Amino acid sequence: MNTHTKTDFTPIDQDLYAAAFRLLDPDPVPIPEPAPPAALVVPAQVPLTAAAPVRLTGPVEKTLTDALAFLDTHGWTRYSLINTEGARCSIGALRAAAGARNTAYRDAGNLLLDEARRQHGKKWQTIPSWNDCHSGAQVRSVWEAAIRRAQHLNI
Repeated sequence: MNTHTKTDFTPIDQDLYAAAFRLLDPDPVPIPEPAPPAALVVPAQVPLTAAAPVRLTGPVEKTLTDALAFLDTHGWTRYSLINTEGARCSIGALRAAAGARNTAYRDAGNLLLDEARRQHGKKWQTIPSWNDCHSGAQVRSVWEAAIRRAQHLNI
C-alpha cells in the first residue's frame, strides 16, 4: 500500500487564521476546559459535626417514657391508683401518660408486665399486684428495662 503525504496545500499562518475568526465572531462563547480525570478530583470534605440520624420514638416507648416521667414528677405509690398527694401506682401512671386505653396503653402495659415477670418471677398476673409488692427502686428498674426494650424493638 502506497500512501502519499505530500500535498499541494499552502501552509496556513495560525495567527492570521485566528485573527480572521475573531473578526467574524468578536465575542465568542468561551470553551469550557475539560474536567480533570476522576483520579485527580478531590472529594468534597464532609464536616465532622454532621447531624446524627434522627431516631423516631414509637408509641409504646413514648407511653412508657411519659409514664415514668409522670412518676418522677408526681410520685409513686402502692395500694391505690392515686394517693391523696397525687402520686400514682404504675398502672395509674400508664393511664395518665396514655390518656386513653388505646393500643399504645395496652402494649406498654403488656411490655411492663412482661419485664416485671422477667425480673421478679412469672407469678405476677397484673401490674397492680406486682407494683404493690415491690420497692420503688425495684419498680423503677422494671420501668427502665421496659423502656430500653421498647427502644430496641422500635415500638
